[in-house]
Amino acid sequence: MRLLRIEELGSFGGTYSLDEYIGKNIPPYAVLSHTWGPDSDEVSFKDVRKGKGKSKAGYQKIHFCAKQAAADGLQHFWVDTCCIDKSSSAELTEAINSMFRWYQHSTKCYVYLADVSVKGLGANDLSRAMTWQTWRAAFQRSRWFTRGWTLQELLAPISVVFFSAEGEKLGDKHSLLQEIHDTSHVPPEALQGRPLHKFSTGERMLWAAKRETKREEDAAYSLLGIFDIQIPLIYGEGREKAFMRLQRELERESAFARSQSINGARLHNHFLPPSNDAWAVGTLLHHRHMERG
Repeated sequence: MRLLRIEELGSFGGTYSLDEYIGKNIPPYAVLSHTWGPDSDEVSFKDVRKGKGKSKAGYQKIHFCAKQAAADGLQHFWVDTCCIDKSSSAELTEAINSMFRWYQHSTKCYVYLADVSVKGLGANDLSRAMTWQTWRAAFQRSRWFTRGWTLQELLAPISVVFFSAEGEKLGDKHSLLQEIHDTSHVPPEALQGRPLHKFSTGERMLWAAKRETKREEDAAYSLLGIFDIQIPLIYGEGREKAFMRLQRELERESAFARSQSINGARLHNHFLPPSNDAWAVGTLLHHRHMERG
């Protein structure tokens, strides 16, 4: 994976380099979760390589993430708009199949809510109940909760912290548990870290219902990490075919798991005595034989 490394950080911008890491020697890093604007507004991989993109609207999110990472003692961070070379289909496939794991292994996940503002509210006001009511509705209406990709970004990381458009901290996955559950319909147990395989396929599919993605195939591809499976990406196949391939892979994995369970039970029974009584009798006879010998 590629990470942005903070070289220099100022009040209104910074200098960042791209470092590539392979294997397990990956430094602690933060990740950004956000909603995409028009592609022309987002800072791309090529922009970072050429040291450009600071005039784009999306640069504000990158600078926010860098400042927050630095405040948390992190030198590296990851942003999907510019850490993936999307001109390479092989790299894009690898990234999408790895993305759940990348979020899962992050030290911090910052959710930047561009449509939730606390402008004009003082820091002390943010802790007051009446102030909470003024942005709670905006928080639960945020476009972030309607996107397909943000489901895995909510569930995969341990630490998920929400920020307003001004960069003010609103809370985290634990302090906002009820509000997130009410909006996303994801069970509190899943939000609190219960392994996803403990939830049925139907339950997990329900969490993704009515979510939207910019490319129709991503409605299926964004669920790969939720089900811990991998499939090739075929952009242009359409939503229906992408879901059919996802379903086939789920059925194949389910059949394999059942066969492993059956074989495991057979192996277990082969080495176990037929009953506790028989085991006890055999042990007693063995000891008596040893005493006579």
